[in-house]
Amino acid sequence: MLNAHNITVSFAGEDLFSSITFKLDAGNRVGLVGKNGAGKSTLLKIIAKEQEYDKGTLALEKDIRIGFLKQDIDFVYGRTVLEEAYEAFTEIKEVERKLDIINIALAERTDYESESYNQLMVDLSDLTHQYEVIGGYNYQGDTEKILQGLGFKREDFNMLTDTFSGGWRMRIELAKLLLQNNDILLLDEPTNHLDIESIIWLEEFLKKYAGAIMLVSHDKMFLDNTTNRTIEISLGKIYDYKYPYSKYLVQRKELKEKQLQAFKNQEKEIKHTEQLIEKFRAKANKASMAQSLIKKLNRVERIEVDADDNSVMKVRFPMSKQSGKVVVEAENVAKNYGDNQVLSNVNLLIERSSKIAFVGQNGQGKTTLAKMIVNEIPFDGKLKLGHNVQIGYFAQNQAEYLDGNKTVLQTMEDASTDGNRVKVRDMLGAFLFGGDDVEKKAKVLSGGERNRLALCKMLLSPFNMLVMDEPTNHLDIASKNVLKQALNSFEGTLIVVSHDRDFLQGLAKTIYEFKDGHIKEYLGDIDYYLEEHKLENLREVEKRTKIVKVKDTSAKEAYQNTKKNQKQLKKLQNRLAKIESDIANLERELANIDMELLDGEKYAELTSKPDFFDNYQAKKNKVESLMVDWEKLHERLEN
Repeated sequence: MLNAHNITVSFAGEDLFSSITFKLDAGNRVGLVGKNGAGKSTLLKIIAKEQEYDKGTLALEKDIRIGFLKQDIDFVYGRTVLEEAYEAFTEIKEVERKLDIINIALAERTDYESESYNQLMVDLSDLTHQYEVIGGYNYQGDTEKILQGLGFKREDFNMLTDTFSGGWRMRIELAKLLLQNNDILLLDEPTNHLDIESIIWLEEFLKKYAGAIMLVSHDKMFLDNTTNRTIEISLGKIYDYKYPYSKYLVQRKELKEKQLQAFKNQEKEIKHTEQLIEKFRAKANKASMAQSLIKKLNRVERIEVDADDNSVMKVRFPMSKQSGKVVVEAENVAKNYGDNQVLSNVNLLIERSSKIAFVGQNGQGKTTLAKMIVNEIPFDGKLKLGHNVQIGYFAQNQAEYLDGNKTVLQTMEDASTDGNRVKVRDMLGAFLFGGDDVEKKAKVLSGGERNRLALCKMLLSPFNMLVMDEPTNHLDIASKNVLKQALNSFEGTLIVVSHDRDFLQGLAKTIYEFKDGHIKEYLGDIDYYLEEHKLENLREVEKRTKIVKVKDTSAKEAYQNTKKNQKQLKKLQNRLAKIESDIANLERELANIDMELLDGEKYAELTSKPDFFDNYQAKKNKVESLMVDWEKLHERLEN
């Protein structure tokens, strides 16, 4: 499907990566990994033909369709969610436009016997057939299924995209890609902004995807569940392994150990040969042997050990003066967005030096409460900060507040004070922005680099309380670990919103669970919280499906219950498939009738039948009735 050979990309005279070669075939599910700024997003842009490369060749099979989900997207304002999602169907929309033109012309004309009128009828027939072949009668239903899988409700479909956050707009863009039936899917951080249920849904979708996939992600579990191959970009080279991420790490380590051992053995052998050469060179009768050994040594292919990029950012959160013992106190706090009551009657008291995690489904109020604490949004009830509390806040979309036209250095200098301006370059160096990197504009930085810059900028002001909302989005695994260490060393109060169990382990000492508008406190770490729920990971917490623990049930009874549930599930799925088939058949019949009604002779013939209009209306009513049944069945299946 795709063949990249010796691709080289340079910025400001330095190679980002050099002479990289790989193939992409149908069925490949490639996890593209590497540190922030290694060139992962750049490589995706090159494959998507959105960026040029300096050397090499990129060959694609003829008529290959590529879908690309970027980290940053531009939206046309004024469209509803459904209208934006329908933009995926460019061919269908074009055929619809042509059908509308023909139907209007047929309705206005009366020259039924003319050649041009007959041609319109032929064109209508051809376009109607094409419309059916390319899925014109199914695309609306497919769109609704995909949108619901990504977390949208039916009442959201006719809302303007302008009213949704960047994360939800990203889901619409993802829905469009999944609907386009592309041959190659390029996904850059697709799980950012998705809740756990949507991530699990996306995993299942990608597992069944027939084409090739190349995705960038720092979510280890997502990579393991969706990929069968890993390509790492490191220090300008690529390393290609036919394993998902966790197995790749094992293989990479084993290969490095073997390389190192082979390198040591070779060095030992070379040293021994060099000693013999020196020994024989001094003796006239052994000079020929010395020359022979020299030639042998020159022919040796030196073993190289793959270099590792061990550079990591250095983070230390500045502590301001000590706060009072109580840092946050809330009483009967509530928040609603229109008719949606997100939080109600919330009471909490947070003491100095607490390390707290907010967990739960998206939409349950975690980010909302964080914004209320930092006084970013209005709310009902009482919430006050304690004595001397100074807050540092890292929002989910913190990097979006950066001015794309400013350089990295300008961004920091403009936010600095006279007291810390001299430290700006040292701070940037600690966050891996060294040399000419400080002259890069923010808009050309990768998502992870922008997050690093936003973190660095935040450290210009000291604080004694830190509120962080999904701080690990876009950060590579090494950077996540460094951030976690810095937060553990922070002496102030910490509130972190996250669904990353690895990140929260050993960090949060108290867990607040958000569910159904209320919060519940657990005085223990994330492992204790999961233990209390009899769960293995945070994914289970964030699923909407309730987990029911059956007590005092024998193994036989449990098996019978499972078998019964599976039988009921299969029955519902069969009924749903039957209804979908009936709807498609009826819609096809109605479309054929509508086309026949445009023919003057057939119109007279059809309408002369006494029960024609009753039958016609009955078919329409049946479609509406079946749609209602479909919705009810679909809801039962979800539950």
